[in-house]
Amino acid sequence: MRPDHPKPFYYLDNFRLLLDWVAERYADLLDDAERDFLSRFPALPLPAQALLVRMVMRKGELFRVGKLVYSEIGPTPAALAPLVEAGWVEAEPALPLDALFGLLTRPEIDAAFAASQPRPQERKAELLARLLPQFEAPQTFAQWCPGLADAACRLAIRPLCDRLRLIFFGNLQQDWSEFVLADLGIFQYEQVPFSAESRGFRSRADLDFYLQLHDCRRRLDEGEAADRVGEVVLALHSEQDWLARRRAKLLYALAQQHERQQCFDLALALYRQCAYPGARARQIRVLERQEAFDTAQALASLAWAEPESEAERQQLARMLPRLCRRLGLPPPARPGLPAIPEQLLRLPRPQDGYPVEFAVRDHLHTAEAPVRYVENTLLNSLFGLLCWPAVFAALPGAFFHPFHQGPADLLSPDFHARRRDLFDASLAELDDGRYRATIARRFDEKQGLQSPFVAWQVLDAELLQLALHCIPADHLAYFFRRILDDIRSNRAGLPDLVRFLPAEARYELIEVKGPGDRLQDNQLRWLHGCLERGIPVGVCYVEWDTPMRGMPAQDAP
Repeated sequence: MRPDHPKPFYYLDNFRLLLDWVAERYADLLDDAERDFLSRFPALPLPAQALLVRMVMRKGELFRVGKLVYSEIGPTPAALAPLVEAGWVEAEPALPLDALFGLLTRPEIDAAFAASQPRPQERKAELLARLLPQFEAPQTFAQWCPGLADAACRLAIRPLCDRLRLIFFGNLQQDWSEFVLADLGIFQYEQVPFSAESRGFRSRADLDFYLQLHDCRRRLDEGEAADRVGEVVLALHSEQDWLARRRAKLLYALAQQHERQQCFDLALALYRQCAYPGARARQIRVLERQEAFDTAQALASLAWAEPESEAERQQLARMLPRLCRRLGLPPPARPGLPAIPEQLLRLPRPQDGYPVEFAVRDHLHTAEAPVRYVENTLLNSLFGLLCWPAVFAALPGAFFHPFHQGPADLLSPDFHARRRDLFDASLAELDDGRYRATIARRFDEKQGLQSPFVAWQVLDAELLQLALHCIPADHLAYFFRRILDDIRSNRAGLPDLVRFLPAEARYELIEVKGPGDRLQDNQLRWLHGCLERGIPVGVCYVEWDTPMRGMPAQDAP
C-alpha cells in the first residue's frame, strides 16, 4: 500500500471502476472470455481480487511468489489459490533461461549456476549468452533454483486485462497509474459529460484493428524487417477516421525505414498509399534521389499549387527550384520573405548544463523590462484558456473516459470544423476586449486541470498579467488562429523568450541560438509570419567569451 494513500484497497476500487465502466458502455464489444472475467471476478474472495489487481498493475507476466507480499492482502498462497483455480494465474510455469534471469538477482544467478563458474566481471547479459547453449530446456523455478525457498507464477490473463484497459482508455499509452495520480490530486481533469455515443471503439473490429496495428509497431521497433511488417499493415483497413490516421502514421514510419535503407521503390510505394502529413514531400524527395526529376517536378508543381500545409510549402520552396534547374525550367515565382532581425551577444560561459536561453534571459532581464523564458508555453496557454469551452466540448468521440488531457480528436483534420462556432465565439472576445477578463477568470477557475495547451508549471499570475497588459489583441488573434490552423505543427516553434515593457504596454519575442545552433523550419515559419504582421520578433545568437575547457580560444569575428 502506498503510505500516502488513505484507502488500503484503492487500486482494487480503481480496477472495479474500470470494469464497471467497460461493462456498462462496451458490453456489445466484449468476447466470451472478457464477459466471463467480468462476471466471475466480483465473486472471488477479497484477497484474491486484490492480489490479481496487484499483478495486473505490475509489469510483465512472470512473478516470484515470495515477492508478492502486501500487508493488506495477507498470506500470498491463500490469495493465489483461487486465481490458479480460475485459470487466471499459472502456478509453477516452465521458464526458459532468459525468463529465469529476469526473476533472479545477480547473486542468486551466481549461486544457482556456480558450477558454470560465473565470472565477476561478466555482465548479466554476457553470462546469459554463454549459458543459453547449455540450458535450452525450460524448467520450473524450483527445478532451476532448488536452493531458493520460492516459486514462480504467470499471470495468464495479461492480454485480456490489457484489452480491457484499451477499451476503457482508447489507447495503450495510458495505464493504471492514471487512477492513482488522480486519487492523489497530482493530475486533475476537466469534468466532461459522457453520452451513449462517447466511445473510443464502435465495434470489435475497431478493437482488433488497433491491437493489430500496435503489434505491428512493436515488431518494427524490435527490428523486424519493414517489408514483412508492411505486408500486414497494408492488409488492414478501418472506416474509423482516427484508426485510419494511426495506420497512415505507421505506413509513414515504414516508408521512412525503407528510405533510410535506400530501398526507394518500397519507400515510394508506401508514401503513395499514405495520407500522413509530409508523405507527399517525402515522395518528391525519394523521386529526386532516384533521379526521376520529371516525375518529381510534376508532383512538386501540383503540390505547390495546393500545398497541404505551411510546412509542405516551405519544403517545396527548397525542392522546386532545385528540380527546375535540373530540367532547365524557370523556377516558380515565390513571394520574398522579410529579413529576420538578428543580434549577437558575447556572454561569459555559464556553468555546465545551464541552458543558453537562461543565460540570455538573465543578461537581458531588468526590473523595467522583465524577460521570461516561455518558448511554446505562454501563447499556447493563453489560447487554451480563452478557448477552453471549445477544446473541452463534449462532442461524440472526443471524450470517453474521465482521464482525458484533451479531446481524442485534437489532431484530426476536422477538429476545428466540428467546433467552429465555439471557437468563433471565443475568438470574438478579442475584438471587444472581453478576453482579458475571461482568460484571467479561467486561470483561477481551471487552475491545475490537465489541458493540451495550458502549461500550469510556467504560467503564473505575474506572467499572465504582463502578457494581457503588453500583448495586443490583434497579435493574440494571429497567434491563436495560426495555432488552430495546424495544431500538430504550430503548437511548437515559438520563440524562447518574451521581453515585456510594461510602461509602454508592448513586448518583444526573442529566439535564442547558441554556438553552432541554427533555426529550424517551424521556427522560421513562426518568425516570418510574425514579421509579416508587424509583430516584434528577432533572433539572438550567442557566443561565449571563454572557450570550453581544453579548447583554444577563437578570434572574435
